[in-house]
Amino acid sequence: MAGGKQSARQKMINLMYLVFIAMIAMTMSKEVLSAFGLMNTKFDNANDLAATSNEGILSQLEKKAEEKPQEFAVVASKAQQISKISDNFYKFLETVKEEDIVNKGGYVREENGDLPFEEMDKGDKLDELWFTGDRYTKRGDEIVAAIEKYKNDIKKIVGDDVKWSKVIENFEKRFSLEPVVDKEGAKKKWLDYHFQGYPAIASYTKLTAMQNDIKATETNMYNGFLGNLVTEAVSLKNYKAIVLADKSAFFAGEKFQGRVVLGKYANVTPTKLNVQGQEIDLTNAIDSTGAAKLDFNVGNVGEHQVEGKFTFIEDGKPLDIPIIGNYVVVPRPNSATISADKMNVVYRGVANPMTISFAGVPDNKVKATGAGLKPVGKGKYVMNPGSGREVTINVSATLDDGSHANDKKTFRIKDIPKPTGTISGKDGIVKLPKRNLEIGTVGAKLDDFVFDLPIGVTSFKVKVPGQPTVIVSGTKMNSQAKSAIKRARKGDVVTIFDIKASIQGNSSYRLKGVSPVAVEVTN
Repeated sequence: MAGGKQSARQKMINLMYLVFIAMIAMTMSKEVLSAFGLMNTKFDNANDLAATSNEGILSQLEKKAEEKPQEFAVVASKAQQISKISDNFYKFLETVKEEDIVNKGGYVREENGDLPFEEMDKGDKLDELWFTGDRYTKRGDEIVAAIEKYKNDIKKIVGDDVKWSKVIENFEKRFSLEPVVDKEGAKKKWLDYHFQGYPAIASYTKLTAMQNDIKATETNMYNGFLGNLVTEAVSLKNYKAIVLADKSAFFAGEKFQGRVVLGKYANVTPTKLNVQGQEIDLTNAIDSTGAAKLDFNVGNVGEHQVEGKFTFIEDGKPLDIPIIGNYVVVPRPNSATISADKMNVVYRGVANPMTISFAGVPDNKVKATGAGLKPVGKGKYVMNPGSGREVTINVSATLDDGSHANDKKTFRIKDIPKPTGTISGKDGIVKLPKRNLEIGTVGAKLDDFVFDLPIGVTSFKVKVPGQPTVIVSGTKMNSQAKSAIKRARKGDVVTIFDIKASIQGNSSYRLKGVSPVAVEVTN
């Protein structure tokens, strides 16, 4: 600005501008420093008033403790402890202000006791005393440790009492030591963010503001002990209409029954939680709203009760709040209902197994009836159809409210299909040597039938070309049949027919005629 080929006059003008700008900057800086000083004075005055007010409230507590010791003796003692802890921390901060900022900075108070605000524009002395590189000095660690101790001591006195939750929440915010993200997006430790690089008067004022927070905390605590704790907890704006259903599942067409109450979710951690007779581990069971997470097996289909208790600490004593509720278990929808309309069939002569249930209703409240239907277990039945072409099964279910639901389904009745004759396990037209035919076993089978029925052959007939028909009992060729087979020539077709068979274990059912077997003799 003053370089180049400028004239001496121009250089002088430019230099005057620089001096003028510097003077303005100094004036603005002094105004800011004075503003911090005035703010500090206001905090000091407020602290004096708060101290006087707190002494009055503490005196009231002591008087009430004498008049009503059962109600106020304990809280008066707690108030005295808080007063002592707060006073010690307040005096510690006062020492930090005088020793670390005023004395180390070399500042001298004026005759009236005021600080030279406009001279306290440097912060290098405090930075050297509290910070070293990216760490704290021993003195910096002492400052942070003193704040932590104050917080822990106060919270230890209050404990986990439900009604103090909002006060403790505000207390934590006032004295939070969490890292802070600056305007450039960098995360800084609490002490760095609030004190490093600031003018001495700014740091001094911040410590005075912290002393004001101590007095405000005392006021809140003392009022709470007197029973004057007025927080958001009592405002109806913070309540919600909560629907409490009589049960957690309803059937279509059923009336909804329940209650609507006014309440709120208390962000308070219980000391103990018991559900269904089991102690719940609270380590990860409580969410951010204070709600407890439940995790247990629901049991069988039907209605069940939820019983247990929350345990909290109130006024230093355990308070049990009962948990009462219910829920309905319905079958898990793990399969689709798919039916072929023409395949609703039961077979005569067979014990047809059936599973019968009613969605959402336990098996002990379901009743099924039908001709030939017999229960054999929970939801399990056997159908033995008699005469006729159809059978109808009627199902009735008793619902939770005592009402009944009914349904029915009709099945066609079919006979067991015609069996197929076999020789040595082969059917149709078979090629065998005479020797194999002589020793072969005659049987019968049901091709592609849904039931695996054991069928026994009782007799059959054998016809060898040129020989008379031989009747055989059982499943093996007799001597007459073997003699006739010996006379067969190569290429002759021996017919096994009129095979008589029955279902093993159900000889009363008459199977349809068994299809014959034709055997071509190979040698």
